[in-house]
Amino acid sequence: MTLFLVLVPISILMGSIGLGAFLWSMKDGQYEDLDGAAVRVLLDDAEDSPIEP
Repeated sequence: MTLFLVLVPISILMGSIGLGAFLWSMKDGQYEDLDGAAVRVLLDDAEDSPIEP
């Protein structure tokens, strides 16, 4: 039973750290453009193509 006195505060602390990290990433704009990265993978940049002789 005394183990719960240690595990419950640790789990609450870890949960609040995870929630804080999630809210920080939302405020920082991490999830603003979810489709942009998927589209940029398919784009062919001119500077990435091999040089033709």
